[in-house]
Amino acid sequence: MTDLAERVLFDPTEMGTGAFYRVLNSVVVPRPIAWVCSRSADGVLNLAPHSFYTVACVDPPVVQFTSVGRKDSLRNVEATGEFTVSLTPEALFEQVNATGTDFPAGTSEAQECGIALEPSERVAVPRVAESPVSVECTLHSTVRLGDSTVVFGRVQLISVRAGAVRDGRPRIEHLRPLARLGGNEWSTIGEVREIPRIPYATWSEDPSIGEQVRGG
Repeated sequence: MTDLAERVLFDPTEMGTGAFYRVLNSVVVPRPIAWVCSRSADGVLNLAPHSFYTVACVDPPVVQFTSVGRKDSLRNVEATGEFTVSLTPEALFEQVNATGTDFPAGTSEAQECGIALEPSERVAVPRVAESPVSVECTLHSTVRLGDSTVVFGRVQLISVRAGAVRDGRPRIEHLRPLARLGGNEWSTIGEVREIPRIPYATWSEDPSIGEQVRGG
């Protein structure tokens, strides 16, 4: 039996960039996917999945995605100042993956992969028609970090398919988002568990809560 205290160490200073990148992607999981649609200065649309994606700020509302290297999404957003992020649902698994193909510059991934786009509400860049959620953004700023650039988008509007909204917010069981794992692995939401946060006043007044959490 393997000793539970035994660990394998991965040191970025001793590993090549590619090898450590594979390890990093395998432990920062699951990662939501930004299906970024952007338009070049010449009017060519680009649709690409970026799995380094999250919320950056609440007030003002800002989301961020990272371009590893100078990819079309980054160049287009810098040129036009707008982009959309469409949620990647299970039903479009093959299409999402296909838009990550290294098509030649100037190719429309949406057209090549048979993905319908439709006009957005507030920005000139379209959204994925079959996606239940679209986040419409204008460029807030970018930050260069080594070989990558973090793109911050000021959220102008979120549009959600009506059937996916219940009690005033989008519901995960109707969104069915995909997530990225390590290597070529992806995941779906699987089991959804719900638990409320514990106010400290409640914790301090009821010792049994702490005992339960500690497994006592």
